[in-house]
Amino acid sequence: MITLKRINSDNSDFKKLAQELDTSLRYYYKGEQSFYEELNNLEKIKYAIVAYNEKRKPIGCGGIKKISEDIAEIKRMYVDPTFRGNGIATMILNELEKWAIELNFSKCILETLKTKPYAIAFYTKNKYSKFPNYGEYVNAKKSICFQKKLN
Repeated sequence: MITLKRINSDNSDFKKLAQELDTSLRYYYKGEQSFYEELNNLEKIKYAIVAYNEKRKPIGCGGIKKISEDIAEIKRMYVDPTFRGNGIATMILNELEKWAIELNFSKCILETLKTKPYAIAFYTKNKYSKFPNYGEYVNAKKSICFQKKLN
């Protein structure tokens, strides 16, 4: 059984999973690692979720960064590779969206890399639609951005 826990970015399990995510992304970032790492600063993520397996091991995470009064940015989505394919990422994303609604956000936005087709498919499957790159990602040629209106 998977358990989801709402926490903040100071949580040690969240930090550990975010480090694992950063390690896995180095392959994709190539020479732009410092640009992307700066945008993924954990201090700006006020709301986060960690998924735990039945042995209480942290196996996945995701976070919310406030962009404006009504827009939340989904950040740091990650599931340990040995637990992928079991719907854990969807559970995390659904809980982040539910929390965003409770926080009165009306839309979620996010960025991923064009070289990650599995991430693009995941967000598309979860009803996110492509939209023009925003904020710091406007000129980021490797990035692709998505949005979803919340109910």
